[in-house]
Amino acid sequence: MSEAQKLDEEIIKVTNLTKRYGKFKAVDDISFNVRRGEIFAFLGPNGAGKTTTIKMLTTLLLPTEGQIILNGYNPLQEKEAARRSFGIVFQEPSLDDELTAYENMVFHAILYSVPKKIRENRIKSLLKLVQLWERRNDQVKKYSGGMKRRLEIARGLLHLPQILFLDEPTLGLDPQTRNLLWEHIRLLNKKERITVFLTTHIMEEAERVADTVAIIDHGKIVAKGSPAKLTEQTGTRSLEEAFLALTGKDIRGEEAESYAQMFVRRMHHRRR
Repeated sequence: MSEAQKLDEEIIKVTNLTKRYGKFKAVDDISFNVRRGEIFAFLGPNGAGKTTTIKMLTTLLLPTEGQIILNGYNPLQEKEAARRSFGIVFQEPSLDDELTAYENMVFHAILYSVPKKIRENRIKSLLKLVQLWERRNDQVKKYSGGMKRRLEIARGLLHLPQILFLDEPTLGLDPQTRNLLWEHIRLLNKKERITVFLTTHIMEEAERVADTVAIIDHGKIVAKGSPAKLTEQTGTRSLEEAFLALTGKDIRGEEAESYAQMFVRRMHHRRR
């Protein structure tokens, strides 16, 4: 297979994906594909269904309907193989603050059965890539927010995944740190040939970083294409203007996610 064919290969295939909480549809019959090696952004306001979708893609949430194929695997039938195909950086920090950066990496390597003979070199290479090798023996609680994010990305790549999922990765970071983080992600995308799937509600991020943008609103994909294509289709000058033209809305509150969380709490209370 040629490099061009490899790039065009669809590494994520989503067909008629739906997630219901009672009568409420957090994700409503969406279909899309992601090509191997591209940076794909899910852009939408808070509560649009971005996090629900990424949780289904990463096997943390079962879909109500539809099919997902990750790197050739069906997560419902081949969960472990699918999980080894990706790394993930969540919205909320998931590092152990009491451990050093190096210890966090080793723990992850053991968890994913990374062979010891390649573990050391891989950890060193990734920590150098995100410019944390000199701080490897510092406890994570001494790190800044941006440093923690970079460590989480390095950790997510340790088991050699084909896909890196980033759920609002720059949430709470200042603009300078956000820019630095995206520089690292673009470098990883080129150097490691890794597919990046990110969710964001920040227009500028999607416009600057993504090869393809899917705009999601009220659980439905309303448009998909390159930032340039979306602005051309809507006759607008920026992705933000294109978003407003397609949805008629600016960034809203977290209505959908709040509804879903409330439903889960009620179901949990009933079971008890």
